[in-house]
Amino acid sequence: MKSSATNEPPAPGQAPIKTRRFSLSLVWVVPIIAVLVGISLVVHNLMQEGPTITVNFKTGSGLVANKTEVKYRNVVIGRVTDVELSDDQKSVNATIKLAKQAESFTREDSQYWVVRPRIGAGGVSGIDTLLSGDYIGADIGQANNRAKQFKGLENPPPITYGEPGKRFMLHTQDLGSLDIGSPVYYRKIPVGQVVAYTLAQDGKGVDIEIFVHSPNDAFVTENTRFWNASGIDVSVGANGFQVKTESLSSMLVGGIAFRAPDYSPNDVAAANDKDFELFEDQLTALAPPNGKAQYLSLRFDQSLRGLKVGAPVEFLGMEIGRVVAINLDFDAKKRSFPLNVGIVIYPQRLGQAYKKMLTAFNHDPNDEAAGIRLMGTFIDNGLRAQARSGNLLTGQLYVALDFFPKAEKVAFDPSARPVVIPTVPGSLEQLQEKLEAMVDKINKLPVERIASNLDGNLVELRKGLSQFNAKTLPGVQSTLADVSKTLQSANSTLADDSPQREKINETLDELSRMSRSLREFSDYLGRHPESLIRGRPENAGPMDLKGPPRN
Repeated sequence: MKSSATNEPPAPGQAPIKTRRFSLSLVWVVPIIAVLVGISLVVHNLMQEGPTITVNFKTGSGLVANKTEVKYRNVVIGRVTDVELSDDQKSVNATIKLAKQAESFTREDSQYWVVRPRIGAGGVSGIDTLLSGDYIGADIGQANNRAKQFKGLENPPPITYGEPGKRFMLHTQDLGSLDIGSPVYYRKIPVGQVVAYTLAQDGKGVDIEIFVHSPNDAFVTENTRFWNASGIDVSVGANGFQVKTESLSSMLVGGIAFRAPDYSPNDVAAANDKDFELFEDQLTALAPPNGKAQYLSLRFDQSLRGLKVGAPVEFLGMEIGRVVAINLDFDAKKRSFPLNVGIVIYPQRLGQAYKKMLTAFNHDPNDEAAGIRLMGTFIDNGLRAQARSGNLLTGQLYVALDFFPKAEKVAFDPSARPVVIPTVPGSLEQLQEKLEAMVDKINKLPVERIASNLDGNLVELRKGLSQFNAKTLPGVQSTLADVSKTLQSANSTLADDSPQREKINETLDELSRMSRSLREFSDYLGRHPESLIRGRPENAGPMDLKGPPRN
């Protein structure tokens, strides 16, 4: 039953009102759904889209747009979308689209580099890129600020952020054969590596940053000593040759070793970023501490060929310093060229003697004036410097500080800076002076006159010997012959058993031996007339007096 209101006719003078209902055709449902899905996908992509950054590299080698990937720990976190020259055309800008989860790689200290096959101090890396192609490596930073422009690294960083361990700074005179990636050894086991190096702010040294991996970083203590373990350490001592090296790698690419001295009481682990000194070798590193350095000046009036910068300075045979400078000077008064030698000594190296000296003199090592007065006392007691030969084969010299009680007194100037230590000539120079004095004395002798007189004496001696042989000796022999005849006549008149006859026979035998001795003596003087001056040689045998056989 329908309502009556709908059957009532319209009032006169009023137009009929028609009502329309909205109807949606099924044809439009599908496009509307598709648009909604598309909008949702766009919104989702916008919400999942990562940041876009630009990395500047020196070259575009290995970079291909829409192909080169960005990886972190071998996981893809982005892709290169464009590669173009920089505005100055001196480098290449690579535009990188990072994934949403890689948004933290936009920190200011994030690092990017191209991974390709490399052979460096740390070994061979990037071998996998031979098959897959080059890609960009990334390392997340730790800064709070964000950035969109980055400078690409030419080489991969040796240590990534977040690696457990500690960093330490070493200070040395020069880099040597060390490089980024050079290993760090503890008891010949690699526990870290060199991560960076730079010149010191004053330009007088090199600062080397190393990283020691955990848990081995606990072995770096407050008393730890570092030394350069590069190459081969060859030493010659009483036990023969000794060759030391950490590994074959350290021989080729250098290395650093560290260890604390054997006696290190109450030693604790070093803090991160602690500064250490890098020594030249293990012996120097593990030696007792040098203490406060003291610079001295020496002045030599002799040639010092063989003395080099770095030569040792010894006190009573113990090394306490080294030579740091050698300069040629000019003395206007003497018109000579002396040598000024600068040395640095470390009195604390004297060990127990240094401690006893401080106690005996009540000396404060920090009181410079007192130290100079003490040095003046030593000089008054004969302290002198001397250049001595350290190696006869190479001719190298070293400086020895020793006491010479008989040395000439020298006035000490306490105001001189650095303190001047008097010198004495070296042992070789003293020997040379003695030889020169001896040669001068020999040259002053009237050698020619002595030789002329000697020749004259020899001529006179020969004449005397000739006269002795020609006149005296025959007369003596004739007299002996007459005596012999007389004795023989007397012997014939005496009885055979007479005692006088026996004595006469003995006398005849003596006369015969005397005649033979005179003849042999005459022959010997004829062959050796100089024996009258020099005497008979001690080693002359009995045959020397017999001479050649007589015909």
